[in-house]
Amino acid sequence: MSDDRLPAEHCSPLATLVDEVLARVGYEMATATDAIDDAVPGYGGLFDPATSPAELRRALEDLLESELTRPPAPEPVGDAFVLYVDGSSRGNPGPAGAGAVVLDAAENQLARLGRPVGSRTGNNTAEYAALELGLSELVTRYDPRRLEVRIDSMTVIRDVWGGEDPTEPGVEAYSEAVAATLSSVPEQRYTHLADSDPNPADALATVGADIAAFGPG
Repeated sequence: MSDDRLPAEHCSPLATLVDEVLARVGYEMATATDAIDDAVPGYGGLFDPATSPAELRRALEDLLESELTRPPAPEPVGDAFVLYVDGSSRGNPGPAGAGAVVLDAAENQLARLGRPVGSRTGNNTAEYAALELGLSELVTRYDPRRLEVRIDSMTVIRDVWGGEDPTEPGVEAYSEAVAATLSSVPEQRYTHLADSDPNPADALATVGADIAAFGPG
């Protein structure tokens, strides 16, 4: 995957560096944040106020020059999967992140993915980005034959499964990528999540938005 998946609303150079580290580990949020925390000097970390932008930049650049790789993919039970997705935007538009959680047929967690989407990005764009992130990693790591997507965005549902045109400018590339990936899954459906339903992808999207809020660095 490449950074051309980011929307036109750019991330800061510092947030983009974090996203590059995330991409190196397959967007496994915990793996990336642990590696960054270990690379930051002293007792600081990715979100520690004591970590200066210069220290964080050096740590990120060192990681990108290292042999950092994605963790091994856990072995799934069967060929059916569940995908939770969520997007988060502060201010709508504002700093936005995408989160996705992949489970197998027994609902064992296989991947917890997250990334920043943009520094001034709407919630709908973040939702599309989350769905594309989860689907892309799912088909890269596994060969899903059946898939249930659990999602709370009716805007995305109406487009992807209802055949309506996207209603937000700038999401066409995401919408097309999602449609292309879903076409490779023989059986797929969605479940609409109410606001009160638990969504494990929510916290990952929030962390992605935290990263998108980083200054220029």
